[in-house]
Amino acid sequence: MPDSAGPGRAAQRRRTRNAIIAATTELLRDDPSPSVDAIAAAADVSRRTIYTHFASLEQLLLDATVGAMSSAGIDAALGLDAGGDDVPARVDALARGLLAASDTALPMGRRIIRLTVETPPPNLPAGASRRGHRRTAWIEQAIEPWRERLSAEQFDRLVSALSMVIGWEAMVVLRDVRGLSGDDEEAVTRWAARSLVDAMLAEATQSPPHRPGRRRPSGG
Repeated sequence: MPDSAGPGRAAQRRRTRNAIIAATTELLRDDPSPSVDAIAAAADVSRRTIYTHFASLEQLLLDATVGAMSSAGIDAALGLDAGGDDVPARVDALARGLLAASDTALPMGRRIIRLTVETPPPNLPAGASRRGHRRTAWIEQAIEPWRERLSAEQFDRLVSALSMVIGWEAMVVLRDVRGLSGDDEEAVTRWAARSLVDAMLAEATQSPPHRPGRRRPSGG
């Protein structure tokens, strides 16, 4: 029997959550406060499923709103301005894209953090994330050209490491703890992200993953 906590199950949870957010985002175009029942019907899931992924309707509405505000800019940055298969440039574009939307989106991001910390979803499976699914997908997309260059463990570790320096939590630390803003915040975020990418490239170059029959890509 497949492991219910394995990668396949995790991917299914992400797809379900993304479907809920997509349905909510679409409903928000015409209704600023759609009901849980309306969202469940639009996403073709049950109310229980929604509350498995979101602690409250407020959290879902905030997540969908902040996602709609930033998705277009991030997707454009990764698709057009990220330098093709150049992973350092793609990661840098992601960091810049999120920072560009921070002044408007960060207040809602703070509320999402508070909601998920104080009231986590009641039926959250062990090992499942409380938030950040969209960020994870963006980071994975940014470093996708290196998937064959890195081992599965290295790829996942780089995603986790970049999640610590790209996103709401890092912005809160830099602003509240360090008192940074504007150019200084952007410089630190981009430097930290680039340092992690460079460190992983150095590690992968020293001990490339063994994949018989697959040629390691050149350049980065």
